[in-house]
Amino acid sequence: MAAAPSDAVKSVARVFNLLELIADAGGDVALSELAATTDLPLPTIHRLLRTLVSLGYARQLANRRYALGPRLVRLGEVANRKFGQIAMPQLKDLVARLGETANLATIDGDRVIYVSQAPSPHAMRMFTEVGRRAYLHSTSVGKAILAQLGDDAVREIIGRTGTPRLTDFTIRSSQALLADLELTRTRGYAIDDSEQEIGVRCFAMAVPDMPTPTAVSISGPTTRVDEAFIERAIPVLTEAVAEISAAANAA
Repeated sequence: MAAAPSDAVKSVARVFNLLELIADAGGDVALSELAATTDLPLPTIHRLLRTLVSLGYARQLANRRYALGPRLVRLGEVANRKFGQIAMPQLKDLVARLGETANLATIDGDRVIYVSQAPSPHAMRMFTEVGRRAYLHSTSVGKAILAQLGDDAVREIIGRTGTPRLTDFTIRSSQALLADLELTRTRGYAIDDSEQEIGVRCFAMAVPDMPTPTAVSISGPTTRVDEAFIERAIPVLTEAVAEISAAANAA
Protein backbone atom coordinates (compact mmCIF):
# COMPACT_ATOMS: atom_id res chain seq x y z
CA MET A 1 0.00 0.00 0.00
CA ALA A 2 1.34 3.45 -0.92
CA ALA A 3 2.27 5.66 1.98
CA ALA A 4 -0.07 8.56 2.72
CA PRO A 5 1.41 11.92 1.74
CA SER A 6 2.99 13.80 4.62
CA ASP A 7 1.65 17.13 5.85
CA ALA A 8 4.66 18.83 4.25
CA VAL A 9 3.91 17.26 0.86
CA LYS A 10 0.25 18.25 1.20
CA SER A 11 1.25 21.84 1.95
CA VAL A 12 3.49 21.99 -1.12
CA ALA A 13 0.66 20.63 -3.29
CA ARG A 14 -1.72 23.21 -1.84
CA VAL A 15 0.70 26.06 -2.53
CA PHE A 16 1.12 25.09 -6.16
CA ASN A 17 -2.62 24.63 -6.51
CA LEU A 18 -3.18 28.19 -5.29
CA LEU A 19 -0.57 29.54 -7.72
CA GLU A 20 -2.26 27.65 -10.57
CA LEU A 21 -5.65 29.06 -9.57
CA ILE A 22 -4.27 32.60 -9.55
CA ALA A 23 -2.76 32.01 -12.98
CA ASP A 24 -6.00 30.53 -14.31
CA ALA A 25 -7.83 33.64 -13.11
CA GLY A 26 -5.59 35.83 -15.25
CA GLY A 27 -2.91 36.65 -12.69
CA ASP A 28 -4.86 38.12 -9.78
CA VAL A 29 -7.78 36.91 -7.69
CA ALA A 30 -9.76 37.73 -4.56
CA LEU A 31 -9.47 35.59 -1.45
CA SER A 32 -13.19 34.80 -1.68
CA GLU A 33 -12.75 33.60 -5.28
CA LEU A 34 -10.01 31.20 -4.21
CA ALA A 35 -12.19 29.91 -1.39
CA ALA A 36 -14.97 29.21 -3.90
CA THR A 37 -12.71 27.18 -6.21
CA THR A 38 -10.90 25.00 -3.67
CA ASP A 39 -11.88 22.76 -0.77
CA LEU A 40 -9.30 24.39 1.52
CA PRO A 41 -10.57 26.24 4.59
CA LEU A 42 -10.34 30.03 4.33
CA PRO A 43 -7.80 30.32 7.20
CA THR A 44 -5.53 27.79 5.43
CA ILE A 45 -5.74 29.72 2.15
CA HIS A 46 -4.94 32.95 3.95
CA ARG A 47 -1.98 31.39 5.78
CA LEU A 48 -0.50 29.95 2.58
CA LEU A 49 -0.96 33.23 0.71
CA ARG A 50 0.76 35.18 3.49
CA THR A 51 3.71 32.78 3.22
CA LEU A 52 3.84 33.20 -0.57
CA VAL A 53 3.70 36.99 -0.20
CA SER A 54 6.52 36.99 2.36
CA LEU A 55 8.68 34.97 -0.05
CA GLY A 56 7.85 37.09 -3.09
CA TYR A 57 5.96 34.38 -4.99
CA ALA A 58 2.69 36.29 -4.54
CA ARG A 59 1.78 39.88 -3.75
CA GLN A 60 -1.25 41.63 -2.37
CA LEU A 61 -2.57 44.49 -4.46
CA ALA A 62 -4.00 47.76 -3.18
CA ASN A 63 -7.52 46.40 -3.74
CA ARG A 64 -6.58 43.43 -1.50
CA ARG A 65 -6.61 40.94 -4.37
CA TYR A 66 -3.71 38.52 -4.63
CA ALA A 67 -1.45 38.40 -7.68
CA LEU A 68 1.48 36.28 -8.82
CA GLY A 69 4.73 37.61 -7.41
CA PRO A 70 7.95 38.83 -9.06
CA ARG A 71 10.07 35.87 -7.92
CA LEU A 72 8.06 33.65 -10.26
CA VAL A 73 9.35 35.65 -13.23
CA ARG A 74 12.88 34.33 -12.87
CA LEU A 75 11.66 30.76 -12.46
CA GLY A 76 9.53 31.10 -15.57
CA GLU A 77 12.37 32.59 -17.59
CA VAL A 78 14.75 29.79 -16.65
CA ALA A 79 12.11 27.11 -17.32
CA ASN A 80 11.30 28.64 -20.71
CA ARG A 81 14.97 28.75 -21.71
CA LYS A 82 15.44 25.12 -20.73
CA PHE A 83 12.30 24.07 -22.59
CA GLY A 84 13.43 26.08 -25.61
CA GLN A 85 16.76 24.29 -25.63
CA ILE A 86 15.01 20.90 -25.63
CA ALA A 87 12.98 21.84 -28.72
CA MET A 88 15.79 23.52 -30.67
CA PRO A 89 16.90 20.42 -32.67
CA GLN A 90 13.37 20.00 -34.03
CA LEU A 91 13.03 23.73 -34.79
CA LYS A 92 16.32 23.73 -36.69
CA ASP A 93 15.19 20.66 -38.61
CA LEU A 94 11.97 22.46 -39.58
CA VAL A 95 13.99 25.37 -40.95
CA ALA A 96 16.33 23.03 -42.83
CA ARG A 97 13.41 21.19 -44.43
CA LEU A 98 11.04 24.10 -45.05
CA GLY A 99 13.27 27.16 -45.26
CA GLU A 100 11.13 29.39 -43.02
CA THR A 101 11.32 30.56 -39.40
CA ALA A 102 10.24 28.05 -36.74
CA ASN A 103 8.93 29.14 -33.33
CA LEU A 104 8.03 27.43 -30.08
CA ALA A 105 5.54 29.24 -27.86
CA THR A 106 3.52 28.60 -24.73
CA ILE A 107 0.72 30.37 -22.88
CA ASP A 108 1.77 33.01 -20.35
CA GLY A 109 -1.22 34.34 -18.44
CA ASP A 110 -3.50 35.86 -21.09
CA ARG A 111 -0.76 36.07 -23.71
CA VAL A 112 1.48 33.78 -25.69
CA ILE A 113 5.24 33.91 -25.13
CA TYR A 114 7.85 32.80 -27.64
CA VAL A 115 10.36 30.60 -25.86
CA SER A 116 12.53 29.37 -28.74
CA GLN A 117 13.19 30.22 -32.36
CA ALA A 118 15.21 28.94 -35.31
CA PRO A 119 15.39 31.78 -37.85
CA SER A 120 14.93 31.49 -41.58
CA PRO A 121 18.07 31.85 -43.75
CA HIS A 122 16.17 34.42 -45.82
CA ALA A 123 16.77 38.14 -45.27
CA MET A 124 13.14 38.87 -44.36
CA ARG A 125 12.48 38.21 -40.67
CA MET A 126 9.27 38.14 -38.63
CA PHE A 127 8.26 40.33 -35.69
CA THR A 128 8.72 37.39 -33.34
CA GLU A 129 11.71 36.95 -31.08
CA VAL A 130 12.42 34.85 -28.01
CA GLY A 131 10.83 36.35 -24.92
CA ARG A 132 8.30 38.39 -26.84
CA ARG A 133 4.68 38.18 -25.69
CA ALA A 134 1.75 38.55 -28.07
CA TYR A 135 -2.02 38.32 -28.08
CA LEU A 136 -3.52 34.87 -28.40
CA HIS A 137 -6.26 35.81 -30.89
CA SER A 138 -3.96 37.23 -33.57
CA THR A 139 -1.17 34.65 -33.80
CA SER A 140 -1.18 31.12 -35.15
CA VAL A 141 0.59 29.81 -32.02
CA GLY A 142 -1.94 31.66 -29.88
CA LYS A 143 -4.88 30.17 -31.73
CA ALA A 144 -3.32 26.69 -31.64
CA ILE A 145 -3.03 27.13 -27.88
CA LEU A 146 -6.57 28.48 -27.46
CA ALA A 147 -7.91 25.54 -29.47
CA GLN A 148 -6.68 23.28 -26.67
CA LEU A 149 -8.90 25.11 -24.16
CA GLY A 150 -12.65 24.98 -23.72
CA ASP A 151 -14.84 27.72 -25.18
CA ASP A 152 -15.63 29.08 -21.70
CA ALA A 153 -11.93 29.49 -20.94
CA VAL A 154 -11.43 31.26 -24.27
CA ARG A 155 -14.31 33.64 -23.51
CA GLU A 156 -12.80 34.44 -20.10
CA ILE A 157 -9.42 35.28 -21.66
CA ILE A 158 -10.95 37.42 -24.39
CA GLY A 159 -13.15 39.07 -21.78
CA ARG A 160 -9.98 40.28 -20.08
CA THR A 161 -7.85 41.14 -23.12
CA GLY A 162 -10.39 42.02 -25.78
CA THR A 163 -9.47 41.46 -29.43
CA PRO A 164 -7.24 44.41 -30.33
CA ARG A 165 -7.04 45.16 -34.04
CA LEU A 166 -3.43 44.74 -35.18
CA THR A 167 -4.14 44.64 -38.93
CA ASP A 168 -7.22 44.80 -41.14
CA PHE A 169 -7.31 40.98 -41.01
CA THR A 170 -7.22 40.51 -37.23
CA ILE A 171 -10.18 38.61 -35.76
CA ARG A 172 -12.26 41.18 -33.91
CA SER A 173 -14.96 39.25 -32.03
CA SER A 174 -15.14 36.30 -29.67
CA GLN A 175 -17.76 34.67 -31.89
CA ALA A 176 -15.47 34.81 -34.94
CA LEU A 177 -12.55 33.57 -32.85
CA LEU A 178 -14.51 30.58 -31.51
CA ALA A 179 -15.50 29.65 -35.08
CA ASP A 180 -11.85 29.88 -36.14
CA LEU A 181 -10.78 27.69 -33.22
CA GLU A 182 -13.34 25.05 -34.13
CA LEU A 183 -11.89 25.00 -37.65
CA THR A 184 -8.41 24.72 -36.12
CA ARG A 185 -9.46 21.68 -34.09
CA THR A 186 -11.02 20.05 -37.17
CA ARG A 187 -8.06 20.44 -39.52
CA GLY A 188 -5.37 20.07 -36.81
CA TYR A 189 -3.52 23.37 -37.25
CA ALA A 190 -4.05 27.11 -36.85
CA ILE A 191 -3.47 29.85 -39.41
CA ASP A 192 -2.48 33.49 -39.00
CA ASP A 193 -2.97 35.08 -42.41
CA SER A 194 -1.64 38.64 -42.00
CA GLU A 195 -3.57 38.91 -38.73
CA GLN A 196 -0.52 39.85 -36.64
CA GLU A 197 1.70 41.34 -39.31
CA ILE A 198 0.74 42.33 -42.86
CA GLY A 199 2.31 40.12 -45.52
CA VAL A 200 3.17 37.31 -43.10
CA ARG A 201 1.46 33.93 -43.00
CA CYS A 202 2.00 31.48 -40.14
CA PHE A 203 0.90 27.92 -39.47
CA ALA A 204 0.95 26.44 -35.98
CA MET A 205 0.25 23.07 -34.43
CA ALA A 206 -0.24 22.13 -30.78
CA VAL A 207 2.46 20.08 -29.07
CA PRO A 208 0.60 17.06 -27.63
CA ASP A 209 0.73 15.85 -24.03
CA MET A 210 2.20 19.02 -22.51
CA PRO A 211 1.30 20.20 -18.99
CA THR A 212 0.95 23.76 -20.34
CA PRO A 213 -0.64 24.43 -23.75
CA THR A 214 2.23 24.79 -26.22
CA ALA A 215 2.51 25.19 -29.99
CA VAL A 216 5.06 25.25 -32.80
CA SER A 217 4.74 27.52 -35.83
CA ILE A 218 6.29 28.06 -39.24
CA SER A 219 6.23 31.69 -40.40
CA GLY A 220 7.13 33.43 -43.63
CA PRO A 221 6.03 35.99 -46.20
CA THR A 222 2.82 35.22 -48.05
CA THR A 223 4.76 35.18 -51.32
CA ARG A 224 6.56 32.02 -50.17
CA VAL A 225 4.14 30.52 -47.66
CA ASP A 226 1.36 29.59 -50.08
CA GLU A 227 -1.00 26.63 -50.57
CA ALA A 228 1.76 24.44 -51.97
CA PHE A 229 3.92 25.26 -48.95
CA ILE A 230 1.09 24.27 -46.61
CA GLU A 231 0.73 20.84 -48.17
CA ARG A 232 4.45 20.28 -47.78
CA ALA A 233 4.71 21.78 -44.29
CA ILE A 234 1.87 20.11 -42.37
CA PRO A 235 3.33 16.55 -42.38
CA VAL A 236 6.73 17.94 -41.36
CA LEU A 237 5.17 20.03 -38.59
CA THR A 238 3.18 17.02 -37.37
CA GLU A 239 6.39 15.03 -37.06
CA ALA A 240 8.16 17.87 -35.26
CA VAL A 241 5.53 18.42 -32.55
CA ALA A 242 5.45 14.68 -31.81
CA GLU A 243 9.25 14.65 -31.40
CA ILE A 244 9.19 17.76 -29.20
CA SER A 245 6.53 16.20 -27.00
CA ALA A 246 8.57 13.01 -26.64
CA ALA A 247 11.76 14.95 -25.85
CA ALA A 248 10.05 17.20 -23.30
CA ASN A 249 8.35 14.32 -21.49
CA ALA A 250 11.60 12.32 -21.41
CA ALA A 251 13.65 15.21 -20.01
